[in-house]
Amino acid sequence: MGLRELWDARELFYFFTWRDIRVKYKQTFLGFTWAILQPLLMTIVFSIAFSNYHAQQNIPYPLFVCSGFILWNIFASGISGAGNSMVSNANIIKKIYFPRLIIPISSILVAIFDFLMTLPLLIIFLIYYKVSPTFGNIWMLPIGILMAIVSTLGPGCLLAALNVKYRDFRYVIPFLVQFLMFVTLFINPDKFAHDRIFQEILALNPMSGSIALFRGFVLGQEVDFVLCGISCISAIVFFLLGIYVFRKTESYFADLA
Repeated sequence: MGLRELWDARELFYFFTWRDIRVKYKQTFLGFTWAILQPLLMTIVFSIAFSNYHAQQNIPYPLFVCSGFILWNIFASGISGAGNSMVSNANIIKKIYFPRLIIPISSILVAIFDFLMTLPLLIIFLIYYKVSPTFGNIWMLPIGILMAIVSTLGPGCLLAALNVKYRDFRYVIPFLVQFLMFVTLFINPDKFAHDRIFQEILALNPMSGSIALFRGFVLGQEVDFVLCGISCISAIVFFLLGIYVFRKTESYFADLA
């Protein structure tokens, strides 16, 4: 994967990430507040739509949904940014050489920045509903976030490579993100509580395990480690596939972008 090459060009991570953050929020009235508004508004909408739903383990549903959306946004924003990153940076790719993998990774770093901006929102929800994180499960927090990053990087690199040659994927990406959101089991997991086979199928969504682990720490929710294992394997497979396809096709990026 050229780790030494990436390390030697590590300054570019800062350059591309900070540039994308500035471009994203440039000339916006609310600035970084937009990163908070998205999960907040989605939480409100889903809380109204599923007002009769009671979350697992007597967890308030708005808190249940908010904790899912905050981590999900790493994937949603990261996939969208990484998938379109090579096309949007075509001019730079054509002019100079640098490790191309830096571009989609930087897009995902922007998504992580947004995630950090939304953490105060989750803290406010926790305080309001008087729910304390389960510090005995604190190990689930870094693993859940790491799984989210791995789950995003693989498909992000895959879509970035495919989007260079087949521009149809710019239309596929929003649909794909929305579709996967509804099969992550973080909106209404009890609906499939008694259908084990269907749960295992949905666990192939790499973000399912990540969100489950994140909630295991934040909300003290019981974690099904079998389903998390399936989700983790899926994340690793997509990660390896995405990196492989990206590396195999990156020599053509300057010609195709």
